[in-house]
Amino acid sequence: MEAEVVYLCKRTAVSSLSMWPGELRRLSVLDCTMEPYSLRAVYYYPRCPPTAGTISKLKESLAELLNTYRPVAGRLHRTAEGRWAIKCNEAGVRMVEATAKGSVEEWLQKVERAQEMKLIFWEDMYRRSDFWSTFYIQLTQFERGGLAIGISCAHMQADAACLSALVTAWADMNLLGKMLSPPCFHPLPPPRVGGSPTRQHSPSRPLVDHYASSMESEIHETGRFATATFAFSDETVKSILAEAQVAGDSTTSPRVFAALAALFWAAVSRAKGKDHGLVDMAVCMDAREVLNLSKSFFGNAMVFAGVRGGEIGGGRLEAAAKAIADATKAIDYEGVTDLMEWLDSRTSEEETGGPALMLCSRRLLCANWEGLDPHLATFEQGVGPIHVSYYLEPVTGEGQILVLPSPRGEKTLGRVVAVTLPEAQLGRLRVDGHILGYQTKTHPNDPEQGQHLKADART
Repeated sequence: MEAEVVYLCKRTAVSSLSMWPGELRRLSVLDCTMEPYSLRAVYYYPRCPPTAGTISKLKESLAELLNTYRPVAGRLHRTAEGRWAIKCNEAGVRMVEATAKGSVEEWLQKVERAQEMKLIFWEDMYRRSDFWSTFYIQLTQFERGGLAIGISCAHMQADAACLSALVTAWADMNLLGKMLSPPCFHPLPPPRVGGSPTRQHSPSRPLVDHYASSMESEIHETGRFATATFAFSDETVKSILAEAQVAGDSTTSPRVFAALAALFWAAVSRAKGKDHGLVDMAVCMDAREVLNLSKSFFGNAMVFAGVRGGEIGGGRLEAAAKAIADATKAIDYEGVTDLMEWLDSRTSEEETGGPALMLCSRRLLCANWEGLDPHLATFEQGVGPIHVSYYLEPVTGEGQILVLPSPRGEKTLGRVVAVTLPEAQLGRLRVDGHILGYQTKTHPNDPEQGQHLKADART
């Protein structure tokens, strides 16, 4: 590939104000379940003046941002009880500067997963938690125009909604000199102690059962993964919703996520050679609303529910969409607080011991990230991102399906779906007849034609 990344320097970005070094932010039980994972994203901008001043301004606004996002500049710390916490000190965020050949548009026409990872710096270093930065930022300037901002973090400190909000807040600080939506660091609802005072409490088992089974699962690595991105227009999603509608039932209709998840669940199962039924799947949903948390809550509020493929037929979408909808019903206030109570009791009993939770070690993961707003991240007046990629690492088990908002932040039914599978399976998915039925040849990053997408795949 023509575009080649050259790393120039690595430095540490710190807040512009001094912090109280003794402040400790304890991680929640939902945070700690994500210990094995990291989040990575890259934002592409069409132009960036090739001057040191542009990068300097980004560094200055980041330093201002860290005055409010203090845990982002902190370091992992084990408490006396063996629980994870973030020590809010002035250790800072690791920042890498790099250059790439060509233009950002040329890069996007050819980029593959392995090349894109070169724009998102990450280090695994749990053994030195006092030294290891939980957030990394990489600024890559393209020689013929364009800027890529790569950001990565330890998932147990923030979920995808937090990461998206962090970049948007940084952009607001850079453009406006202030944050329009500051983060909220309030805790999750506390687990019940001794049950509910108003009723006999019976734990809601579906979520607990899924998390418990994840501890008993071996991690399945299935070779080299590749990623394809599919963009769907408003009209195309309406067609998929109609196909996922239960025949004869005019009272209920599937949600966009359930319909798209069903489409790809069936297609991925076929790509894996399933002749009958579908592969088992784990569905990830944002529980902020059901927990009465604000959208700006900083921490993990993503919850996983298991869906059995079993006898579900892959030829029609209504049964698969209904199974997904039924599974996500368990992600309500009682279900999530029951899960938190169980996780807290497990942690209390085992302290730092016990097997790590690999929530998708044997299953296909399908994450509902359609509520993210990456296209709000405008660092310069009138220049928003032309493409945003997200990754949840490591990829294990059967692969991943990430359902993301529509291109350019349009408030429509349109969505982007990123699918990560072993290379051979992804090749079969790209020629799946059901997917091709919704597909045109238009490229999702073409600024002239992006408004007319039906469905398009980019590896």
